[in-house]
Amino acid sequence: MPRFLRFLSVVIFAAAGAMRLPADPSAMIAKARAYLGPEAALKAITSIHYTGTLESEETVKDKDGKEVTRPTKATVDIIFERPYRQRFLVVSDKKTEITVLDDYEAWYRSQQTDNASHWNFMLLNKDQIKYLRASTWENLAFYQGLVRRGGKVEDLGPVSLDGRACEKLAFVHEAGIAYYRYFDRATGQLLLTELESGNRIRQEGEIVVDGVRFPKRLIQVTKNPATGREQTAVITVDKVTLNETFPDSLFAVPMLIPPASPAPAAPALSAK
Repeated sequence: MPRFLRFLSVVIFAAAGAMRLPADPSAMIAKARAYLGPEAALKAITSIHYTGTLESEETVKDKDGKEVTRPTKATVDIIFERPYRQRFLVVSDKKTEITVLDDYEAWYRSQQTDNASHWNFMLLNKDQIKYLRASTWENLAFYQGLVRRGGKVEDLGPVSLDGRACEKLAFVHEAGIAYYRYFDRATGQLLLTELESGNRIRQEGEIVVDGVRFPKRLIQVTKNPATGREQTAVITVDKVTLNETFPDSLFAVPMLIPPASPAPAAPALSAK
């Protein structure tokens, strides 16, 4: 299952011995949405299709049996579609990996690039599905409406990040699934997202489509709990397409037989 796109809860801020009353996050959310684009444009988005590249690293053993880290590169094709569809395709020179959410069903498949008979398939469990549903919402809702789906948003107060004054909001979907987001207090720009796992995601640059800002680069830093070593993965977006309509077959659980060829890419772009 891909390591990307994982985003997470709640504290009470005390200062000088006095309790700070929880702030209303609505003003910060409104500013963050305004930074992304016009309200009408945000509400009109029904699907987002990203294409680009993924640069990461992998740990392998050399000829002497010693572990070494080397860079890897792959193409990515990512779809988010309302209300709860997601498709994440990663293709490298070694293998093809695809993770798909179709409402309350989700699955994962991998296949070696040079040998179609070497493949693996699994249905994802309840907790993985919950995470993917939260991830899909986060990518399509633009910070608004979480309470209506049973979650909550909490303003954790002002913080400083790299010398910039920020407001930290927690988007809590349920226990164990929350996204801590740091917004520039002056502009509403999202500067950092933290997950409950400790993973961190930053955005760099922008691509503007139909008046809406999308990140050009997504930089995720994860920490291996066993070794404590940090690993960085970077998605560089080449193109963003909005409001495509996708066939149901693109998300449906596939037949449990070895595919004859690598997993197909998403359909050609036509129209976040």
